[in-house]
Amino acid sequence: MTSSRPNLQHWLTLLSVGSGVLMATLDASIVNISLPTLVKDLHTDFATVEWVVLAYVLMVTALMLGAARLGDLYNKKRLYQIGLIIFTLGSLLCGLAPTITALIVFRALQGIGAAFTQALGTAIVTEVFPPESRGRALGTIGSIVSIGIAAGPPLGGLIIAWAGWHWVFLVNLPIGIIASLIVHRFVPNLHPGQRDGGFDAVGALILFIAMGCYALGMTLGQDLGFGNQWPKILLGVSLIGLILFVWVEHRQPHPMVDLSLFRNVLFSINLLMAFLVFVVMAGMFLMPFFLQLVQGYPTQLVGLLMMAHPVAMGIVAPVAGALSDRYGSREISLIGLIMVIIGCLSVASIRAGISPLAFVLHLIPFGIGLGMFQSPNNNAIMSAVPRNRLGIASGLLALMRTLGQTSGLPLMGTLFALQVRAFANLAPGFEVTQAEPSALLAGLRGTYHIAAFVILVATLLAVLALWIDAQKRKQHAAHPVLEGKHKVCR
Repeated sequence: MTSSRPNLQHWLTLLSVGSGVLMATLDASIVNISLPTLVKDLHTDFATVEWVVLAYVLMVTALMLGAARLGDLYNKKRLYQIGLIIFTLGSLLCGLAPTITALIVFRALQGIGAAFTQALGTAIVTEVFPPESRGRALGTIGSIVSIGIAAGPPLGGLIIAWAGWHWVFLVNLPIGIIASLIVHRFVPNLHPGQRDGGFDAVGALILFIAMGCYALGMTLGQDLGFGNQWPKILLGVSLIGLILFVWVEHRQPHPMVDLSLFRNVLFSINLLMAFLVFVVMAGMFLMPFFLQLVQGYPTQLVGLLMMAHPVAMGIVAPVAGALSDRYGSREISLIGLIMVIIGCLSVASIRAGISPLAFVLHLIPFGIGLGMFQSPNNNAIMSAVPRNRLGIASGLLALMRTLGQTSGLPLMGTLFALQVRAFANLAPGFEVTQAEPSALLAGLRGTYHIAAFVILVATLLAVLALWIDAQKRKQHAAHPVLEGKHKVCR
């Protein structure tokens, strides 16, 4: 819908989408820092305060694809703006919440708004920006994500110390109001080019239940152990729900998720690569345990050191996006995955007594690799689908991020705990945070050796995608008449 070169309206659109992204990432990292304070101030316990995070994650995960499908049926701008307003309103109510129950309910409201902004933000940027500058725009979004992640812990600590936990949520108000005004004034109306049927309410309900049970099962599994009956039941219901969802979608004349998208092998491979990378990214929650329990660093220093990899990612992401516009998405994302492997091995080589500067240098390759991978990979995914499927493609990409995080947290945590107990010969029920520092270090190093293997699998998938893409381009070069029928995404 745009000229070949980005103009002021394009960049204002990017600013408005980026503001929503900044709110979501900043909110997540700040809220995690505030949990101990919430336990004290709202007179609650650890198990209850976890629902402040869980209620948000459950709503985002369960509603993501439903919001994405609505974006393909209706005006993406209006739906994104509604999501911004709901999120901002939820932030206000969270800041005013008098009890832990009210806070949990209002966090769920925030999650509803975030489902729309996360599902549709990438689709809006993809549709507004011309193909030759799309990678740079998506790279900028990647930088904003990194800024939110990096700024959250130190900013959260300052806000709580100076103004109290209420302002952890109220800080979203000016950002949300400004973003809503920019969206209203400058983002063009993005109506679907061809509305292909109505909204699949049955499929949406089944998927809501399946995704909600999955997120809840993975979270409870981390707390109760996956041998407990409740995680087993919830994950079993989730699996049955997903099978039922696929069966229903195959028979729907206008399905919520067009399963034919997965016939595009390159599209499917890129989504799987994204999932594997987000699984490994979730393991970064182990770092504060190393820094505090092994190194003995104060919380303020831990927050600053944890900025290392998102800052590196934020610097590299727009450069990687621009390079993908020029040289192709697949080549740049492959280099990024190789850098992530180097980063995992670098983390796995950390030793006790490491200096803060050396720790930062060990983390930087990980951040550089993530920055080089994500923007080009997102570009490849979004460029592989037609315009009337941008919403669901954006939703699937966001869902891979959420599923990767909800799967990666308990997986990486379990790997860490198993290796700590094995190293120190501890009983299965022993609290791993009470283990000797040498055991904690061994657990961290072993976990990141396994993480390097997971990324190696993603790298092999990237090599396969590069080969498939090259073969398709050769076929198109030999048969130019097919060029218009088969889109090739580099």
